Amino acid sequence: MSQTKPFDPDPVLKTLPTAPGVYRMFDDAGTVIYVGKARNLKRRVSSYFRKGAHNAKTQALVGQVADLQVTVTHTEAEALILENNLIKEHRPRYNVLLRDDKTYPFIYLSTQQDFPRLGFHRGQRRGEGRYFGPFPSSGAVRETLNHLQKVFPVRQCRDSFYRHRTRPCLQYQIGRCTAPCVGYISETDYAKDVRHVEMFLSGQSNEVVDELVRRMEAAAEDQDFEQAARLRDRITSLRRIQERQYVSGARGDVDVIACRLRENLACVQVFVIRDGQNLGNQTYFPRVPPETGPEEILYGFIARHYLGQSPPAELLVSHELEDGEVLQEAMSHDAGHRVRISARLRGERRRWMEMAQRNADHALSARMSGEALMERRFDDIQQALSLEAIPERIECFDISHTRGEATVASCVVMGREGPIKDDYRRFNIDGITDGDDYAAMHQALTRRFQRLRDGEGTAPDVLLIDGGLGQLRQAEAVLEALDIEGVLAVGISKGPRRKPGEEVLLVSGRSAEIRLAPESPGLHLLQQVRDEAHRFAITGHRNRRGKSRQQSSLEEIPGLGAKRRQALMKQFGGLKGIKRAGVEDLSRVQGISTALAERIHGHLNG
Repeated sequence: MSQTKPFDPDPVLKTLPTAPGVYRMFDDAGTVIYVGKARNLKRRVSSYFRKGAHNAKTQALVGQVADLQVTVTHTEAEALILENNLIKEHRPRYNVLLRDDKTYPFIYLSTQQDFPRLGFHRGQRRGEGRYFGPFPSSGAVRETLNHLQKVFPVRQCRDSFYRHRTRPCLQYQIGRCTAPCVGYISETDYAKDVRHVEMFLSGQSNEVVDELVRRMEAAAEDQDFEQAARLRDRITSLRRIQERQYVSGARGDVDVIACRLRENLACVQVFVIRDGQNLGNQTYFPRVPPETGPEEILYGFIARHYLGQSPPAELLVSHELEDGEVLQEAMSHDAGHRVRISARLRGERRRWMEMAQRNADHALSARMSGEALMERRFDDIQQALSLEAIPERIECFDISHTRGEATVASCVVMGREGPIKDDYRRFNIDGITDGDDYAAMHQALTRRFQRLRDGEGTAPDVLLIDGGLGQLRQAEAVLEALDIEGVLAVGISKGPRRKPGEEVLLVSGRSAEIRLAPESPGLHLLQQVRDEAHRFAITGHRNRRGKSRQQSSLEEIPGLGAKRRQALMKQFGGLKGIKRAGVEDLSRVQGISTALAERIHGHLNG
């Protein structure tokens, strides 16, 4: 949408203070398009509107500004924290954004029980106990827990499972638990294993090995050879874990962060090293505006990724950061301990960075080959449907029900980068004849595009309907009734033999059918979108059907509360007995009037 009147920045700029703070830029629809922080608000914001050389990103940003607001803070570090929170809230299109804001996973060791539990944890650390990490991914946590269970048989079962055991579970049978649930181990002996787990996760694995060696030798001297053999096996397993995870020269907690940029596609690779153990790596593809450099990407990534989380004591980065001191100050204040950001690396640390950069290059190549395939698929669809431009957004609708019961419609969305799952929607269909797929499709499309006409959401370029000509006619009727333009409705139906590769495309406004070759990239994309819509609809239908079958028909009767329903069930032994009862029989139950008894009888037998 273009602006009706150019933005005049002078009245705003005259009132800006020279203090630190955060500024927000809005477009003419009132949407936040950029959030920035500044040491000097007046100088920084004014620089956007001075005539001179601006890169393409800044020129495009300034051309869309319709309003400007600022928030003054005490320090630049405070401004950085506020900027980070506002970016996560508004997700402006001209800021560096992460695909998600998931927190790091941890290993959690409870301390409030007699027999503590070791387990996976993600989210706020509210529970009483110790948290070890953070780890780069849930896979790294689960792998570590699996190795720990082989060496230290500390229970990992949930408390609800643990409290109701009457005999040992399979973990005891395979030697990965000592069955504290049924009293097979004393608290004293169990506490030794718990202490070893704490020492290992705190980086004291050598001390654990030394203690196990002393216990093994003592058991051998006492001629308790079975115990000595068990301890020997533990030591062997523990040393294997050390050999696999140890990073030469590592000290303390370090994250190695490398950024690579290729054709406006950014990749950030993070290696997590804790107390000499390489806990693995994680790959991120942040959304970046055009003409954004690796330094700005790293700065934005670190702020989004670490503020509000638990950063390590040191971050090793591939590029020198502008205002890195401010970022260090904000992260140190937020974390409660000193955090250092280092870019000038030597020796072993430089080799770690080279490893992270190689992984980032590999991830970029793999990503770009995948995106190239997606581009070919969208280009093929443009050619097949004779579109003026390559479509940016495809929406597909499908209907699912069981003989008309619990009908659900699904809407899935595919963009040039892949599925846009945040825009997936389900529609519970009511008020139609059971099994009328045409009416169900009409209702779902009406609800979807009514919202679009009201200004909610984004219009698709291609509206894909899973079905034949009848379903396509419903889409055409809805688009015409709501006066929606620029959306091409396409039906995709299986061929006569209903085999993949023989699909028929029915395009709105065209009489001829389109049949794409089985190896066509465009057909593969349409099949993928259709199958995803089918899966999403079936999942929603099954959930809705399951809920409806768990609900008693008595709950639908007005004036019949939980206590009265319970009294009826006890009096007549179940729903069948209530159905067989007459009005007089029902009214004899305490709390059931004659009028209510008539309603119950009519509802169940009407």
